[in-house]
Amino acid sequence: MDTRRLQAFMKIVDAGSITRAADILHIAQPALSQQVSGLETQFGQQLLIRSKRGVVPTEAGKALYRHAQRILRQLELAEADVAVSARFPAGHVSVGLAPLSAGPRLGFPLLVATRTRYPDVLLHLNENFGGVLSEAIMTGRMDLALLYGTGPIRGVSFDPVLEEPLVLVEQANAMSDPAETVTETVTVSDLDGLALLLPSTVHTLRRVVDAALLTADCSPVVVGEVESTLTLGRAVRGGLGATILPASVAASLPDAAELHTRTIIDPELRLTLSLCSSDQQPLSEPATVVRDLLVGVLGHFADTHGLLRL
Repeated sequence: MDTRRLQAFMKIVDAGSITRAADILHIAQPALSQQVSGLETQFGQQLLIRSKRGVVPTEAGKALYRHAQRILRQLELAEADVAVSARFPAGHVSVGLAPLSAGPRLGFPLLVATRTRYPDVLLHLNENFGGVLSEAIMTGRMDLALLYGTGPIRGVSFDPVLEEPLVLVEQANAMSDPAETVTETVTVSDLDGLALLLPSTVHTLRRVVDAALLTADCSPVVVGEVESTLTLGRAVRGGLGATILPASVAASLPDAAELHTRTIIDPELRLTLSLCSSDQQPLSEPATVVRDLLVGVLGHFADTHGLLRL
């Protein structure tokens, strides 16, 4: 139904005259009469009683008038809700952050930005393994995730956002000779025989490291598989071995004064961080605005830490 017909009908009843209603609405009287005729045809009922003194609604017209009031009011509320939603999106948005990546360091600034800009958006942050997060995206249980790698994974769209180098993190007093000059770089071949604490083989970081060591014909000694950055930092400080981490993660380890970090070169090892979402379902409006905020947070983080933005 054309709601303009209902609006015209209500105005006629309120004015008590088609002529006066036509003047108020700035519509030609014949056109207004035609709209009423259209309504009467649609409902199969006479809606107005016409006389020289004006018009009055029939019982059917009174019933339509009551319903028209509710219908037009509901439409007005819907338009207001849509307008408010466009300005202030509301809803639940889930974002996954892979451990041993820059992702967890972005959680707090993303939460602050979301609460500040979109207080009606409930942000759910989940730090978990990449496989768990990608499966959650595929099944629609998660909107967005920051994962290392570029895919492909069926059902998941990868948008590379930044690259960062891998660094070797050692105990500060573990250098071979205090009199030697401490270098800021280390080659992959220098890792041969070194005791390492690394994540498990399902982690992208581990796969990159293993591939580089295999190519260089190196045989490091993996003394522990650890997924927690806090435990890794503590283990390295305790002298259990060295570890390899993205530069931003290494920089976030506590008690940095007790650790020494060197960039891995020859070849340089780098990881790509991708912003992932479903390639089957479009993002909701709240998820879209959170994605925009996350891109902004990522850009600021990359610029602050000198990382390569993609």
